[in-house]
Amino acid sequence: MDGANHSVVSEFVFLGLSNSWEIQLVLFVFSSMLYVASMMGNSLIILTLTVASDPHLHTPMYFLLANLSFIDLGGSSVASPKLIYDLFRKCKVISFGGCIAQIFFIHVVGGVEMVLLIAMAFDRYVAICKPLHYLTIMSPRMCIFFLVSAWMIGLIHSVIQLAFVVNLPFCGLNVLDSFYCDLPQLIRLACTDTYQLELMVTANSGLISVGSFFILIISYIVIIVTVQKHPSAGLSKALSTLSAHITVVVFFFGPLIFFYTWPSLSTQLDKFLAIFDALFTPFLDPVIYTFRNQEMKVAMRRVCRQLVSYRKIS
Repeated sequence: MDGANHSVVSEFVFLGLSNSWEIQLVLFVFSSMLYVASMMGNSLIILTLTVASDPHLHTPMYFLLANLSFIDLGGSSVASPKLIYDLFRKCKVISFGGCIAQIFFIHVVGGVEMVLLIAMAFDRYVAICKPLHYLTIMSPRMCIFFLVSAWMIGLIHSVIQLAFVVNLPFCGLNVLDSFYCDLPQLIRLACTDTYQLELMVTANSGLISVGSFFILIISYIVIIVTVQKHPSAGLSKALSTLSAHITVVVFFFGPLIFFYTWPSLSTQLDKFLAIFDALFTPFLDPVIYTFRNQEMKVAMRRVCRQLVSYRKIS
């Protein structure tokens, strides 16, 4: 098919989550609350770690946590606002450019978060297994290296993904049984044979997700074994921190593995996992990282009191 026919489809139609008014109302309340909570929670973590006077909160682990919260702000804003806006719209549409933009930002956020989680695992490994060399290895230069690498890998990964679809011919079907754009659903609408392309997407996103997930899990198992071999007074705190990291890793990679390794398994399962990834994960990350962290809870309460006092004065 020639290039002139590649842009026949100018917009895509979402089927959304449900046609029932009652279910849409529940979803509206539910998703709005989760979105606002995730934005407030992650913003509070960033603010707390930015203005914190406690030197314990100016360590590499909290530097990486602040950047993870920043990415979660972006991740929760890629698809959630349109999901909420579209719930009561009869015709849920997105332009071709808007669809491509969603795919771009979804994969940038995903790539950056993946590298940040690996960096946080490395940080915990050094802190627990090589404590005497921690400040030397996890220097400010190393932290900046991890951050720059995360953004570069995220951008490169996203550009590679877009290169797969931007020139695909879309010349008829334009209905997506979802509430946002992503590669597996979009590729199936192309009016050409996409078997090899689907394999490439699986290799690029699916295998990277699975590989990174198993590397992280094996790393945390090594750390746990090391902690148990050298028990100390800080054993319970170390295990508590590790359990938070492992929980976040499972919540982040679980949906990704299903999306890109078994993209045609079940539409309803895909939608459930998409909601979990778009709404629950950005909301749960700040909860998980602060629930058992006494230093963070104290610092966040202090910031909240300062904000309330400032508002009363103004």
